[in-house]
Amino acid sequence: MTASRSYLRAGLVVGITCLAANLRSAAAQTLNFSLDYSSFSIGSLATSPVFPITEGDVLAPAAGVPQFGPLALPDIAISAGFGPPGPGLGLAWHLPCAGHFPGPCAVEVDALSYGEERLTGPGFPLKQFLAFSVDRQAAGLLSNAFPDVLSEAAVFDAAADVFLDLDLGVGPIPPYAGNVLGNVGVVDGNGMISGSGATYKGIGLVDGPAPSDNLDALGVWTQVTAFPIIGVYFSLDDNFQDPMTGMWNSGSAQAHGFMGADVLHSAGPGGPPVLYAPAFALGLNLTPANDDLDALVVRENGTPGFQPSQIPNDWMGGATDMVLFSVRRGSGLIGFPDSIFGLPIAEGDILTTPKVGGLSVFPGIYVAAENLGLVARIAGTPNDDLDALSLLPVPLNDCNGNGVEDVFDISSGTSWDSNGNGVPDECELLTRGLCYCDSSSTPPCGNFYAPGGCVNSTGLGAIESASGTTSVVNDNIVLNSVQLPPNKPTILLLSKTVNAGVPFMDGILCLSGQIFRMGPKVSSPSGTVSYGPGLVAQSFSFGPNGWILQGSTWNFQTYYRDILLSPCLQRANITNVIQATFTP
Repeated sequence: MTASRSYLRAGLVVGITCLAANLRSAAAQTLNFSLDYSSFSIGSLATSPVFPITEGDVLAPAAGVPQFGPLALPDIAISAGFGPPGPGLGLAWHLPCAGHFPGPCAVEVDALSYGEERLTGPGFPLKQFLAFSVDRQAAGLLSNAFPDVLSEAAVFDAAADVFLDLDLGVGPIPPYAGNVLGNVGVVDGNGMISGSGATYKGIGLVDGPAPSDNLDALGVWTQVTAFPIIGVYFSLDDNFQDPMTGMWNSGSAQAHGFMGADVLHSAGPGGPPVLYAPAFALGLNLTPANDDLDALVVRENGTPGFQPSQIPNDWMGGATDMVLFSVRRGSGLIGFPDSIFGLPIAEGDILTTPKVGGLSVFPGIYVAAENLGLVARIAGTPNDDLDALSLLPVPLNDCNGNGVEDVFDISSGTSWDSNGNGVPDECELLTRGLCYCDSSSTPPCGNFYAPGGCVNSTGLGAIESASGTTSVVNDNIVLNSVQLPPNKPTILLLSKTVNAGVPFMDGILCLSGQIFRMGPKVSSPSGTVSYGPGLVAQSFSFGPNGWILQGSTWNFQTYYRDILLSPCLQRANITNVIQATFTP
């Protein structure tokens, strides 16, 4: 469903950092993207700076990383023109287009790279690092994972999403020849539960049938300055008509003196953009009809100018620049033979510069669309358009630190996700609070305290909470109790079962059945005590009935001594209950 702008602004996001491998400078990894001119968010005010979003701006999630929704609208990371937030790509049509309603305007950026993308080739396979997006018309093929383009396109939830390969190997790869075919969704548009039932982190866009957002370019860089150190590589939009939708492209390339198949470069803030790789050097615009470059990956070798690859993967030696790209639906190139396999080129293929001495003068297919789980080369069926492309240096979401995207861990079965929220269980704290001394309970002497256990001699009730995770492998859950009487003995009680609660000393005991004990400890001078980490290991001293195992649910309640004049004169009390379900 289409969300309102005010709804998208409602969420709070929290930043994380990760190390960027295979880059010239290690720093925080930032996911950037642009929108096409038909997107619902065009003309809306960005979260920061508060300025209208255009289809030429490079955007970022409001706090720099994907999060679960609802989410704020994206930030403008790099202006299409001269700001705000500061000098950007230097496109002259930026200000005339700022604030326009969704529809064509001559500023659209439809492919993006920062020139330092992860190398691919022998020794650097495309395993779960090739990120891409599709347009609203994509349908997708069945993949070996969920969610995927097929599942999300069926509920109009694919065009604002980002998908990953499943383990293709090293290109060039002809149709149906990758190690594992298909894709898996790694970034959602709005971060809310999809109509397919999938839940994964989002970037503040509007999902659903039009009017919605269409992610149109994708880039990842290490944010060490306000503008990428070696500049921004990008492509603008050509001016031909989409044969499927009947919509005309914006013609932003021609408006700025270029062609839609050219790769441009803004070397510093404010540009101006200059020609980096002309269309003919990529094997484009060689047919009677124009081509439009629609997705872009650049690994610049450091030698001034563009040194096109002569044969696939020769960029591994550093003599040539690695440039991978796709072409938009309606491009003249579609259906012409590629130079590597002699296959008809499709708009979902990842292409590279023409192979010297190859089977044609046109680009070579580096990864055929079918390996990505996209529809291609099927007569009478609309093909899927690869709309954005990037090679991630490291996973976007890797909470367990195993070098694999969390969503891939879940879809491949290497991690559990018992609550279906898109986060591996070993990274989560699956707990809830029970047995509060509130109006639904019967405290021993009317000493109610709704936030925790019943009132003790401090005038407050002790509150128990949990931190860490409920993974038995991590064994790092910690039970924390506060608002205890200072310097008093405590014991952690645990049981597999609970009841409605019975009066117990000055509090309410909700544990039942066989109860085990850990401790004793003594509360701190400030009235706190913690048990854990290591509770799983300690449980093995109890015998099999007391073992904390994966799949088991345990209830924890901390008993503590109190002073002679405690509220009910029983000189002891107990906290609320924390119930924890343990995962692998």
